Amino acid sequence: MSIDLGDPPAPYLSFWRERHLCTLTTLRPDGTPHVVPVGVTFDPEAGIARILANRSSRKVAHVRAASGPEGPGARVAVCQVERRRWATLEGLAEVSAEPERVAEGMRRYEERYGRVPSPNPDRVVIEIRVTRALGKAG
Repeated sequence: MSIDLGDPPAPYLSFWRERHLCTLTTLRPDGTPHVVPVGVTFDPEAGIARILANRSSRKVAHVRAASGPEGPGARVAVCQVERRRWATLEGLAEVSAEPERVAEGMRRYEERYGRVPSPNPDRVVIEIRVTRALGKAG
């Protein structure tokens, strides 16, 4: 079921604030999907989903490899599911090591998951400009 990003239903937004393990799907250079478990936060006002990652991870490499010289643009999807409830966010991802953006990702992670991420000098944030939302959270 398609979700209106301009006016997402309250149960959908609530589902994205609950503590759930999610998956991130990126594409390998050969076009095959790479799916990994991640923690995701969703900022509906900004239209951005965030994932904390290590700069040397495969997911970061896939996003960087798919981003062209015209700017960021790795097509990705994040998903979470609990029984009959599910939610997917699709969009264009970019990787940032900018301290303010990483700190915002960490703040939001702590807010959603209830714990401060362990120190990691190689931490980056994958920011997804959400272009489509799907799900059934009610």
